[in-house]
Amino acid sequence: MLQVSQKLLGFLAFYRYLLYDVNPPEGFNLRRDVYIRIASLLKTLLKTEAWVLVLPPWGRLYHWQTPDIHQVRIPWSEFFDLPSLDKNIPVIEYEQFLAESGGPFIEQVYVLQSYAEGWKEGTWEEKIDERPCIDQLMYSKDKHDYYRGWFWGYEETRGLNVSCLSVQGSASIIAPVLLSNTSARSVMLDRAENLLHDHYGGRDYWNTRRSMVFAKHLRVVGDEFRRKYLQSTDEADRTHYNEDWTQMKVKLGTAIGGPYLGVHLRRKDFIWGHREDVPSLHGAVKKIRSLMERHKLKRVFIATDAIVEETEELKKLLPEMVRFEPTWEELELYKDGGIAIIDQWVCAHARYFTGTSVSTFSFRIHEEREILGFDPKTTYNRFCGAKERNCEQPTHWKIIY
Repeated sequence: MLQVSQKLLGFLAFYRYLLYDVNPPEGFNLRRDVYIRIASLLKTLLKTEAWVLVLPPWGRLYHWQTPDIHQVRIPWSEFFDLPSLDKNIPVIEYEQFLAESGGPFIEQVYVLQSYAEGWKEGTWEEKIDERPCIDQLMYSKDKHDYYRGWFWGYEETRGLNVSCLSVQGSASIIAPVLLSNTSARSVMLDRAENLLHDHYGGRDYWNTRRSMVFAKHLRVVGDEFRRKYLQSTDEADRTHYNEDWTQMKVKLGTAIGGPYLGVHLRRKDFIWGHREDVPSLHGAVKKIRSLMERHKLKRVFIATDAIVEETEELKKLLPEMVRFEPTWEELELYKDGGIAIIDQWVCAHARYFTGTSVSTFSFRIHEEREILGFDPKTTYNRFCGAKERNCEQPTHWKIIY
């Protein structure tokens, strides 16, 4: 594993900053996946020279719909454990970048885009070229010739140069551009979701994924909730957690989980966006009942984005349902992102889990359970739509150490 700690970077004194952002509509759990791709790029860059990744502040996501709470410019430490991330690649928060780099300036912004001509049928080739921008630029010049843009809600941030790169390929394809084509000390990749994984599901992927340890305060809340409402503790469930992810290696099948069914029931945009493979509310309840009977479980924990009317309906149909329903104070403290993490943490500790088709929220729970050492049969499951003929279950991506 690549170990370049902050201390070492401190001695090197001169290092370059890599920043990135993602298409605004993309949600929390896809953004976590993009982080893995960028971490892989950073590891490639570190083979040649000293770089540090500046973590893009969280904010204004589509799913974070709680009104009246400040959900912008949120540092990563609110959701993840920074020392754990730092054991994989050198990272700093955006505020630290501002303090270190001498002001709110990013020297070079590359907006990543696909190729205007698309890709021809036949052989897939990895390529990257500086090209005219296809879409309307989300940056505009001010009277001092600086570029202004969203910049994670930091209005005072300016870009010195903005250009577009057409890219087709995995994250590290951009390394030669950063190493040879620009001498900018700070480089931002916007629309970073256009880069693919270097090696999805490989050791490097899992090292980065394992380093994405949830912030301790959120895990503590989740653990307390499990103990209080679900009779679930790490001792009884065999889900011991090592605070140092590099030391945690659990044989699959070791964890048994708490005496409850874990469910992720995605509604809202999935009801109209993924019609075929999403069940009706009654269909979901029927499946939940049969799973509870089969696994002899008396409780079910449900993580859902369902509207109030639907959750009321669920309560009537499933009186055994348990949900994490935060108080206003908890919402303000942990924010929508923190509540989502608590939901995922509780689902990750269930005896058996079933999720929603093609939902990144469910995928992240799969990975969490894989890290904790659950039998894959208890993890890689999903609801089926009423009209679905072939209800394929999620793929098992086996953890690699």
